[in-house]
Amino acid sequence: MARLHQSLVLVALFCLSLLRIQTSLSLTCSSQKFTKNRLYTHCNDLPHLGSFLHWTYDSDKSSLQLAFIAPPASSSGWIAWAINPNSTGMEGSQALIALNENGSMTVKTYDLVSYKSIKQTELIYDVSDKEAEYEGGVMRIFATISLPKNTQVLNQVWQVGSTVVNGTPSIHAFQPENLNSKGTLDLIKGQSDTSSGGNSRLRNRNIHGVLNAVSWGIMLPIGIMIARYLRTFRLFHPAWFYLHVFCQVSGYAIGVAGWATGLKLGAQSKGVQYTTHRYIGITLFCAATLQVFALFLRPKKDNKYRSYWNVYHHGLGYGIVVLGIINVFKGLEILDPEKKWRLAYIILIIILGGIALFLEAVTWIVVVKRKSSESKKAYDGIIDSTNGRQHPLTN
Repeated sequence: MARLHQSLVLVALFCLSLLRIQTSLSLTCSSQKFTKNRLYTHCNDLPHLGSFLHWTYDSDKSSLQLAFIAPPASSSGWIAWAINPNSTGMEGSQALIALNENGSMTVKTYDLVSYKSIKQTELIYDVSDKEAEYEGGVMRIFATISLPKNTQVLNQVWQVGSTVVNGTPSIHAFQPENLNSKGTLDLIKGQSDTSSGGNSRLRNRNIHGVLNAVSWGIMLPIGIMIARYLRTFRLFHPAWFYLHVFCQVSGYAIGVAGWATGLKLGAQSKGVQYTTHRYIGITLFCAATLQVFALFLRPKKDNKYRSYWNVYHHGLGYGIVVLGIINVFKGLEILDPEKKWRLAYIILIIILGGIALFLEAVTWIVVVKRKSSESKKAYDGIIDSTNGRQHPLTN
Protein backbone atom coordinates (compact mmCIF):
# COMPACT_ATOMS: atom_id res chain seq x y z
CA MET A 1 0.00 0.00 0.00
CA ALA A 2 2.85 2.35 0.87
CA ARG A 3 4.53 1.60 -2.46
CA LEU A 4 1.29 2.42 -4.31
CA HIS A 5 1.03 5.71 -2.42
CA GLN A 6 4.61 6.65 -3.35
CA SER A 7 3.95 5.82 -7.01
CA LEU A 8 0.85 8.02 -7.06
CA VAL A 9 2.79 10.90 -5.51
CA LEU A 10 5.57 10.59 -8.11
CA VAL A 11 3.06 10.52 -10.97
CA ALA A 12 1.30 13.58 -9.57
CA LEU A 13 4.58 15.51 -9.25
CA PHE A 14 5.55 14.55 -12.79
CA CYS A 15 2.22 15.74 -14.19
CA LEU A 16 2.50 19.01 -12.24
CA SER A 17 5.99 19.61 -13.60
CA LEU A 18 4.78 19.05 -17.18
CA LEU A 19 1.84 21.37 -16.58
CA ARG A 20 4.17 23.99 -15.17
CA ILE A 21 6.48 23.85 -18.19
CA GLN A 22 3.56 23.97 -20.61
CA THR A 23 2.01 26.91 -18.76
CA SER A 24 5.27 28.85 -18.71
CA LEU A 25 5.66 28.40 -22.47
CA SER A 26 2.06 29.25 -23.32
CA LEU A 27 1.89 32.53 -21.37
CA THR A 28 1.97 35.80 -23.25
CA CYS A 29 4.39 38.46 -22.09
CA SER A 30 1.60 40.50 -20.46
CA SER A 31 0.88 37.69 -17.99
CA GLN A 32 4.47 36.88 -17.03
CA LYS A 33 5.79 37.80 -13.59
CA PHE A 34 9.35 38.11 -12.33
CA THR A 35 11.24 37.69 -9.10
CA LYS A 36 12.52 40.67 -7.09
CA ASN A 37 9.41 42.64 -8.12
CA ARG A 38 10.89 43.50 -11.51
CA LEU A 39 8.48 45.57 -13.60
CA TYR A 40 8.87 46.78 -17.19
CA THR A 41 7.04 49.38 -19.26
CA HIS A 42 6.79 47.35 -22.48
CA CYS A 43 6.65 43.71 -23.45
CA ASN A 44 6.70 41.95 -26.84
CA ASP A 45 5.73 38.41 -27.81
CA LEU A 46 8.54 37.69 -30.25
CA PRO A 47 7.34 35.58 -33.21
CA HIS A 48 10.08 32.93 -33.25
CA LEU A 49 11.58 30.40 -30.84
CA GLY A 50 8.83 30.94 -28.24
CA SER A 51 10.58 34.07 -26.97
CA PHE A 52 9.50 37.19 -25.07
CA LEU A 53 11.10 40.56 -24.40
CA HIS A 54 10.23 42.90 -21.50
CA TRP A 55 11.90 46.28 -21.40
CA THR A 56 11.96 49.83 -20.12
CA TYR A 57 13.81 52.64 -21.87
CA ASP A 58 14.93 55.79 -20.05
CA SER A 59 15.57 58.28 -22.86
CA ASP A 60 17.19 60.80 -20.51
CA LYS A 61 19.86 58.31 -19.45
CA SER A 62 19.77 56.28 -22.70
CA SER A 63 19.37 53.24 -20.47
CA LEU A 64 17.60 50.05 -21.50
CA GLN A 65 16.45 47.63 -18.80
CA LEU A 66 15.41 44.29 -20.22
CA ALA A 67 14.28 40.77 -19.49
CA PHE A 68 14.55 38.22 -22.29
CA ILE A 69 12.75 34.89 -21.92
CA ALA A 70 13.06 31.78 -24.10
CA PRO A 71 13.11 27.99 -23.79
CA PRO A 72 16.58 26.64 -24.67
CA ALA A 73 16.85 23.98 -27.36
CA SER A 74 17.67 21.45 -24.60
CA SER A 75 17.94 21.48 -20.82
CA SER A 76 21.72 21.87 -21.15
CA GLY A 77 21.45 24.59 -23.79
CA TRP A 78 21.60 28.38 -23.87
CA ILE A 79 19.65 31.45 -24.89
CA ALA A 80 20.87 34.77 -26.29
CA TRP A 81 19.63 38.29 -26.91
CA ALA A 82 21.80 40.69 -28.89
CA ILE A 83 22.04 44.14 -30.45
CA ASN A 84 23.58 44.46 -33.90
CA PRO A 85 24.90 48.01 -34.29
CA ASN A 86 25.52 47.75 -38.04
CA SER A 87 23.25 45.11 -39.60
CA THR A 88 20.16 42.97 -39.04
CA GLY A 89 21.69 39.50 -38.55
CA MET A 90 23.52 37.69 -35.77
CA GLU A 91 26.95 38.19 -37.33
CA GLY A 92 28.65 41.25 -35.83
CA SER A 93 26.18 41.60 -32.96
CA GLN A 94 26.83 42.30 -29.28
CA ALA A 95 25.24 39.46 -27.35
CA LEU A 96 24.09 38.55 -23.88
CA ILE A 97 24.10 34.76 -23.50
CA ALA A 98 22.63 32.87 -20.56
CA LEU A 99 23.93 29.38 -19.79
CA ASN A 100 24.55 26.98 -16.97
CA GLU A 101 28.15 26.97 -15.81
CA ASN A 102 29.30 24.73 -12.97
CA GLY A 103 25.74 24.23 -11.77
CA SER A 104 24.67 27.87 -11.68
CA MET A 105 23.10 30.20 -14.24
CA THR A 106 25.20 33.07 -15.53
CA VAL A 107 25.13 35.75 -18.22
CA LYS A 108 28.18 36.17 -20.45
CA THR A 109 28.84 38.87 -23.03
CA TYR A 110 30.08 37.98 -26.51
CA ASP A 111 31.17 39.77 -29.64
CA LEU A 112 29.76 37.53 -32.39
CA VAL A 113 32.44 38.03 -35.03
CA SER A 114 30.89 35.34 -37.26
CA TYR A 115 28.75 32.23 -36.98
CA LYS A 116 31.87 30.14 -36.43
CA SER A 117 33.84 32.62 -34.35
CA ILE A 118 32.53 34.12 -31.12
CA LYS A 119 34.64 36.00 -28.63
CA GLN A 120 33.81 36.44 -24.96
CA THR A 121 34.60 40.06 -24.23
CA GLU A 122 33.17 43.29 -22.91
CA LEU A 123 30.55 44.77 -25.21
CA ILE A 124 30.76 48.16 -26.90
CA TYR A 125 27.86 49.07 -24.57
CA ASP A 126 28.12 49.29 -20.80
CA VAL A 127 26.18 46.40 -19.28
CA SER A 128 25.16 46.13 -15.63
CA ASP A 129 22.77 44.18 -13.39
CA LYS A 130 23.38 40.96 -15.34
CA GLU A 131 21.49 37.97 -14.02
CA ALA A 132 20.13 34.68 -15.38
CA GLU A 133 17.48 32.23 -14.23
CA TYR A 134 16.29 28.80 -15.34
CA GLU A 135 12.91 27.66 -14.13
CA GLY A 136 9.89 25.91 -15.58
CA GLY A 137 11.69 24.93 -18.80
CA VAL A 138 12.64 28.51 -19.73
CA MET A 139 15.70 30.66 -19.24
CA ARG A 140 15.65 34.38 -18.44
CA ILE A 141 18.24 37.08 -19.03
CA PHE A 142 18.11 40.29 -16.96
CA ALA A 143 20.38 43.23 -17.73
CA THR A 144 20.66 46.99 -18.01
CA ILE A 145 22.39 48.37 -21.11
CA SER A 146 23.66 51.93 -21.60
CA LEU A 147 23.01 52.96 -25.21
CA PRO A 148 24.42 55.84 -27.26
CA LYS A 149 22.62 59.15 -26.84
CA ASN A 150 19.48 59.71 -28.92
CA THR A 151 19.11 56.02 -29.77
CA GLN A 152 15.61 55.41 -31.10
CA VAL A 153 15.67 52.07 -32.94
CA LEU A 154 17.74 48.93 -32.31
CA ASN A 155 18.48 45.93 -34.50
CA GLN A 156 17.72 43.05 -32.16
CA VAL A 157 18.59 39.38 -32.59
CA TRP A 158 17.67 36.46 -30.37
CA GLN A 159 18.65 32.81 -30.44
CA VAL A 160 18.63 29.47 -28.62
CA GLY A 161 21.08 26.58 -28.68
CA SER A 162 21.24 23.02 -27.43
CA THR A 163 24.73 22.54 -25.97
CA VAL A 164 27.47 24.28 -24.02
CA VAL A 165 31.04 22.98 -24.31
CA ASN A 166 33.65 24.06 -21.76
CA GLY A 167 31.59 27.09 -20.83
CA THR A 168 31.16 28.20 -24.46
CA PRO A 169 27.83 27.99 -26.32
CA SER A 170 27.91 25.68 -29.35
CA ILE A 171 26.54 26.69 -32.73
CA HIS A 172 22.75 26.80 -32.99
CA ALA A 173 20.49 25.13 -35.56
CA PHE A 174 19.83 26.81 -38.91
CA GLN A 175 16.14 26.08 -39.30
CA PRO A 176 13.73 28.82 -40.47
CA GLU A 177 12.81 29.62 -36.85
CA ASN A 178 16.46 30.26 -36.01
CA LEU A 179 17.23 32.22 -39.17
CA ASN A 180 14.19 34.47 -38.81
CA SER A 181 14.71 35.40 -35.14
CA LYS A 182 15.65 39.03 -35.70
CA GLY A 183 14.05 42.39 -36.19
CA THR A 184 13.99 45.95 -34.92
CA LEU A 185 13.01 47.42 -31.56
CA ASP A 186 11.53 50.92 -31.65
CA LEU A 187 12.39 52.41 -28.26
CA ILE A 188 10.18 55.45 -28.78
CA LYS A 189 7.02 53.74 -30.03
CA GLY A 190 7.50 50.67 -27.84
CA GLN A 191 7.15 48.29 -30.78
CA SER A 192 9.05 45.25 -32.01
CA ASP A 193 9.09 44.71 -35.77
CA THR A 194 10.30 41.45 -37.31
CA SER A 195 9.47 42.17 -40.97
CA SER A 196 13.16 42.65 -41.82
CA GLY A 197 13.52 40.09 -44.57
CA GLY A 198 13.20 36.75 -42.80
CA ASN A 199 10.06 35.80 -44.67
CA SER A 200 11.61 36.71 -48.04
CA ARG A 201 14.64 34.53 -47.28
CA LEU A 202 12.39 31.62 -46.33
CA ARG A 203 10.45 32.13 -49.57
CA ASN A 204 13.71 32.17 -51.52
CA ARG A 205 14.81 28.95 -49.80
CA ASN A 206 11.57 27.28 -50.84
CA ILE A 207 11.87 28.56 -54.42
CA HIS A 208 15.47 27.33 -54.54
CA GLY A 209 14.40 23.89 -53.34
CA VAL A 210 11.47 23.54 -55.74
CA LEU A 211 13.44 24.69 -58.80
CA ASN A 212 16.33 22.31 -58.15
CA ALA A 213 14.11 19.36 -57.27
CA VAL A 214 12.17 19.81 -60.53
CA SER A 215 15.29 20.25 -62.68
CA TRP A 216 18.05 17.98 -61.31
CA GLY A 217 15.74 15.59 -59.51
CA ILE A 218 12.89 15.07 -62.00
CA MET A 219 13.29 16.52 -65.52
CA LEU A 220 16.86 15.39 -66.18
CA PRO A 221 16.21 11.77 -65.09
CA ILE A 222 13.09 11.66 -67.28
CA GLY A 223 15.08 13.07 -70.20
CA ILE A 224 17.69 10.34 -69.86
CA MET A 225 15.00 7.65 -69.66
CA ILE A 226 13.48 8.97 -72.91
CA ALA A 227 16.83 8.78 -74.69
CA ARG A 228 17.71 5.34 -73.37
CA TYR A 229 14.41 3.56 -73.89
CA LEU A 230 12.21 5.29 -76.49
CA ARG A 231 14.94 5.31 -79.11
CA THR A 232 14.75 1.51 -79.17
CA PHE A 233 11.27 1.65 -80.70
CA ARG A 234 11.12 2.81 -84.32
CA LEU A 235 7.64 4.17 -83.63
CA PHE A 236 9.21 7.05 -81.65
CA HIS A 237 11.78 8.06 -84.27
CA PRO A 238 12.71 10.93 -84.38
CA ALA A 239 10.32 12.20 -81.69
CA TRP A 240 12.40 10.68 -78.85
CA PHE A 241 15.33 12.95 -79.73
CA TYR A 242 13.30 16.16 -79.57
CA LEU A 243 11.64 15.06 -76.32
CA HIS A 244 15.06 14.28 -74.88
CA VAL A 245 16.47 17.67 -75.89
CA PHE A 246 13.38 19.47 -74.55
CA CYS A 247 13.62 17.79 -71.12
CA GLN A 248 17.37 18.32 -70.80
CA VAL A 249 17.44 21.94 -71.98
CA SER A 250 14.38 22.86 -69.89
CA GLY A 251 15.81 21.07 -66.87
CA TYR A 252 19.11 22.87 -67.32
CA ALA A 253 17.40 26.28 -67.58
CA ILE A 254 15.35 25.63 -64.43
CA GLY A 255 18.46 24.33 -62.69
CA VAL A 256 20.38 27.51 -63.54
CA ALA A 257 17.54 29.56 -62.02
CA GLY A 258 17.70 27.39 -58.89
CA TRP A 259 21.49 27.76 -58.78
CA ALA A 260 21.15 31.55 -59.02
CA THR A 261 18.71 31.63 -56.09
CA GLY A 262 21.24 29.56 -54.14
CA LEU A 263 23.93 32.18 -54.83
CA LYS A 264 21.55 34.88 -53.63
CA LEU A 265 20.77 32.95 -50.45
CA GLY A 266 24.47 32.49 -49.80
CA ALA A 267 25.06 36.24 -50.15
CA GLN A 268 22.20 36.96 -47.74
CA SER A 269 23.38 34.44 -45.14
CA LYS A 270 27.06 35.14 -44.59
CA GLY A 271 28.58 32.64 -42.19
CA VAL A 272 25.91 30.01 -42.92
CA GLN A 273 27.56 27.34 -45.00
CA TYR A 274 26.32 23.98 -46.24
CA THR A 275 29.62 22.89 -47.75
CA THR A 276 28.65 19.52 -49.24
CA HIS A 277 25.40 20.81 -50.75
CA ARG A 278 27.22 23.84 -52.15
CA TYR A 279 30.09 21.91 -53.73
CA ILE A 280 27.74 19.37 -55.31
CA GLY A 281 25.66 22.22 -56.69
CA ILE A 282 28.72 23.88 -58.26
CA THR A 283 29.81 20.56 -59.74
CA LEU A 284 26.34 19.97 -61.20
CA PHE A 285 26.19 23.42 -62.78
CA CYS A 286 29.64 23.05 -64.39
CA ALA A 287 28.96 19.49 -65.64
CA ALA A 288 25.54 20.38 -67.04
CA THR A 289 26.96 23.44 -68.78
CA LEU A 290 29.61 21.25 -70.43
CA GLN A 291 26.90 18.82 -71.46
CA VAL A 292 24.87 21.57 -73.12
CA PHE A 293 27.83 22.96 -75.04
CA ALA A 294 28.85 19.45 -76.07
CA LEU A 295 25.69 19.28 -78.19
CA PHE A 296 27.21 21.83 -80.55
CA LEU A 297 30.29 19.63 -80.97
CA ARG A 298 28.48 16.36 -81.64
CA PRO A 299 30.16 14.53 -84.56
CA LYS A 300 28.07 12.99 -87.32
CA LYS A 301 27.12 9.33 -87.07
CA ASP A 302 29.75 8.20 -89.55
CA ASN A 303 32.53 10.19 -87.88
CA LYS A 304 35.21 8.02 -86.27
CA TYR A 305 35.06 10.16 -83.08
CA ARG A 306 31.31 9.70 -82.61
CA SER A 307 31.75 6.63 -80.39
CA TYR A 308 34.05 8.58 -78.04
CA TRP A 309 31.56 11.44 -77.89
CA ASN A 310 28.79 8.96 -77.04
CA VAL A 311 30.80 7.53 -74.13
CA TYR A 312 31.48 11.04 -72.80
CA HIS A 313 27.89 12.22 -73.28
CA HIS A 314 26.27 9.16 -71.69
CA GLY A 315 28.74 8.89 -68.80
CA LEU A 316 28.51 12.55 -67.85
CA GLY A 317 24.72 12.49 -68.18
CA TYR A 318 24.32 9.54 -65.79
CA GLY A 319 26.73 11.18 -63.36
CA ILE A 320 24.72 14.42 -63.37
CA VAL A 321 21.50 12.56 -62.61
CA VAL A 322 23.02 10.64 -59.68
CA LEU A 323 24.60 13.76 -58.17
CA GLY A 324 21.40 15.72 -58.77
CA ILE A 325 19.24 13.27 -56.83
CA ILE A 326 21.80 13.13 -54.00
CA ASN A 327 21.84 16.92 -53.77
CA VAL A 328 18.05 17.10 -53.72
CA PHE A 329 18.09 14.94 -50.58
CA LYS A 330 20.87 17.12 -49.13
CA GLY A 331 18.66 20.13 -49.79
CA LEU A 332 15.70 18.46 -48.10
CA GLU A 333 17.84 17.89 -45.01
CA ILE A 334 18.69 21.59 -44.92
CA LEU A 335 15.24 22.94 -45.73
CA ASP A 336 13.59 20.43 -43.38
CA PRO A 337 10.07 20.66 -44.87
CA GLU A 338 7.07 18.68 -43.69
CA LYS A 339 7.64 14.93 -43.91
CA LYS A 340 5.03 14.60 -46.66
CA TRP A 341 7.24 16.48 -49.15
CA ARG A 342 10.24 14.25 -48.55
CA LEU A 343 7.98 11.19 -48.76
CA ALA A 344 6.42 12.46 -52.00
CA TYR A 345 9.84 12.84 -53.63
CA ILE A 346 10.96 9.40 -52.43
CA ILE A 347 7.79 7.86 -53.89
CA LEU A 348 8.38 9.69 -57.19
CA ILE A 349 11.97 8.41 -57.40
CA ILE A 350 10.78 4.87 -56.66
CA ILE A 351 8.15 5.14 -59.41
CA LEU A 352 10.72 6.44 -61.92
CA GLY A 353 13.11 3.66 -60.88
CA GLY A 354 10.40 1.03 -61.34
CA ILE A 355 9.51 2.38 -64.79
CA ALA A 356 13.21 2.36 -65.73
CA LEU A 357 13.63 -1.28 -64.64
CA PHE A 358 10.53 -2.32 -66.60
CA LEU A 359 11.64 -0.48 -69.74
CA GLU A 360 15.17 -1.85 -69.36
CA ALA A 361 13.81 -5.39 -69.49
CA VAL A 362 11.48 -4.62 -72.41
CA THR A 363 14.17 -2.92 -74.48
CA TRP A 364 16.61 -5.79 -73.94
CA ILE A 365 13.97 -8.23 -75.16
CA VAL A 366 13.26 -6.07 -78.21
CA VAL A 367 16.97 -5.65 -79.00
CA VAL A 368 17.73 -9.36 -78.64
CA LYS A 369 14.79 -10.34 -80.85
CA ARG A 370 15.71 -7.71 -83.42
CA LYS A 371 19.32 -8.90 -83.61
CA SER A 372 18.18 -12.52 -83.89
CA SER A 373 15.82 -11.61 -86.72
CA GLU A 374 18.49 -9.60 -88.53
CA SER A 375 21.01 -12.45 -88.21
CA LYS A 376 18.52 -14.91 -89.64
CA LYS A 377 17.81 -12.60 -92.59
CA ALA A 378 21.51 -12.15 -93.24
CA TYR A 379 22.03 -15.91 -93.22
CA ASP A 380 19.06 -16.49 -95.55
CA GLY A 381 20.45 -13.87 -97.89
CA ILE A 382 23.44 -16.02 -98.77
CA ILE A 383 21.32 -19.03 -99.78
CA ASP A 384 20.58 -19.38 -103.47
CA SER A 385 16.81 -19.22 -103.70
CA THR A 386 16.82 -21.00 -107.08
CA ASN A 387 18.90 -24.13 -106.46
CA GLY A 388 19.02 -24.20 -102.71
CA ARG A 389 22.82 -24.21 -102.65
CA GLN A 390 24.84 -22.05 -100.31
CA HIS A 391 27.18 -19.57 -101.95
CA PRO A 392 30.68 -19.34 -100.55
CA LEU A 393 31.26 -16.33 -98.29
CA THR A 394 34.45 -15.46 -100.20
CA ASN A 395 35.71 -16.04 -103.67
